[in-house]
Amino acid sequence: MTVGSQVKTLYASIKGIEATLSILAAQTNEADSRDAFRNTQQMINEIKHDLEKQVLLLAREEPQYNQ
Repeated sequence: MTVGSQVKTLYASIKGIEATLSILAAQTNEADSRDAFRNTQQMINEIKHDLEKQVLLLAREEPQYNQ
């Protein structure tokens, strides 16, 4: 598996984690838990944006990793 493929796989996983946290926040009735899920979701969102930039960088600068 190429570096590009690994980064893309990680990006997809992070998107899934973000979606799961959103669902958990919506389903819980406890305010502290909901806040914890939302805060964690925000951190994951920031990581997702950084990974997205890395995916684009790899695609532009390292075409051999685009497979």
